[in-house]
Amino acid sequence: MDMIEERGAAVWLATRDLRVHDNPALAAAAAAGGGRVVPLFVIDPAIPKPANRAAFLAASLADLDASLRRRGSALVVRHGDPAVEAVRVAAAAGARTICIAFDVSAAARARVSRLAAACAAAGLRLVVTEGATVLPPGALAPDTAPAALAAGLPPRDSYVVFTPYWRRWAATPPRPLVATPAQLAPLPAGVTSGPLPTIADLAPGRLPAPLLLPGGETAGSERVRAWLAGPVADYDTTRDALPLDATSRLSPYLHLGCISAVALAGRLAGRPACEPFLRQLCWRDFYAQLLASRPETAHDDFKELSGGWVDDAQGLAAWQAGLTGYPVVDAAQRQLLAEGFVHNRARMVVASFLTKHLGIDWRAGARHYAEHLVDGDLASNTGNWQWVAGTGADTKPHRVFNPTLQGQRFDPQGDYVRRWLPELAGVAGAAVHEPWKLSLPERAALDYPPPLVDHAEAVARYRARRAAPARVAP
Repeated sequence: MDMIEERGAAVWLATRDLRVHDNPALAAAAAAGGGRVVPLFVIDPAIPKPANRAAFLAASLADLDASLRRRGSALVVRHGDPAVEAVRVAAAAGARTICIAFDVSAAARARVSRLAAACAAAGLRLVVTEGATVLPPGALAPDTAPAALAAGLPPRDSYVVFTPYWRRWAATPPRPLVATPAQLAPLPAGVTSGPLPTIADLAPGRLPAPLLLPGGETAGSERVRAWLAGPVADYDTTRDALPLDATSRLSPYLHLGCISAVALAGRLAGRPACEPFLRQLCWRDFYAQLLASRPETAHDDFKELSGGWVDDAQGLAAWQAGLTGYPVVDAAQRQLLAEGFVHNRARMVVASFLTKHLGIDWRAGARHYAEHLVDGDLASNTGNWQWVAGTGADTKPHRVFNPTLQGQRFDPQGDYVRRWLPELAGVAGAAVHEPWKLSLPERAALDYPPPLVDHAEAVARYRARRAAPARVAP
């Protein structure tokens, strides 16, 4: 019996690492199985699959399968509980090892716990590798932990302020890149690949946004190449300009692991012009380590604020549809519906409007964005929503974005607004940000609502509601 036979095959249970390059879990499986890898993706019915993410996932799985076939293998697709299906496939393949990447959500960690129990019962070895971040969530711990213990307080095992985390993060080298398998053995005789899922399988009866990005490692790698070839150098000066669309649009590829966050960070490191974008990768890690340490913050306030939230179904519906009467807010909401994406500057404005102008719970906004964002990253989505709402890891929780001033500053000629609000296409220049100031005949000719709330009055109500100091959750 040769060495490969003695080792037995290994199952790579793919989750949010849908690529062949710099993939620790795939590399671990290749090493454990001597090249005999069974690449497996399990469609878990317990995990919601909104249409945009379903379409992106289907395209990413198809691209991964094509990459694996070029290397002699294929993607095995199953439906059900990943722990059950992985052990079942391992038995059919004669595999002795299952490899999976670490993830931060409570659901992902519960999946690994079930998998560990199933592997133990079946006599299989489980290998958990680094996951979708540049640094593992537990790699950096605040220096205040010993002082907290000495004071009789529970130590914090995650950073709750970004700047000190960034300093440590930027000074800490990530893991080395892992080799990409040049060749993989064919699937064992007892294992069939199964049909690749379509969006109709993943999100029956639902259609994705009409302007969705293509999924997969091939598309993601091309986007990285184009981004690093020039636009990234201007990111610091152009990133907030709404009409320019001068952001990378890499978030969905990072979310599903179609591209490696470690490899991307390595290509940015040491290039001063790229540091502002590198900080965005650090923000992503920051929210991941916060969620890993405090999984309840996916649905509970990190900081409790007084005053409660307003129950306003009509206001929420108007906000969701992009009919608030504030053009930059409505343009962003229409972009979300059309592309499954919203520029970060615009996201902050619309989140502030929902939580501080309308007083509606940030969770309602996070759910709407999770439903439509093509990335829908739990850690980043909920972390950013709480940051803007004033309940998250923000040292200035009571900031309020003035939607009119934000539009005038970052869309000075109104091009972004007119792109997404065709009913305002005839309003020239910066006047598009204040359509309520047009003459009565001009306003009457517009099929556009008046402002849902008065800015000054809404801010006054917010400040009255949030007058009490914030309390950090224990």
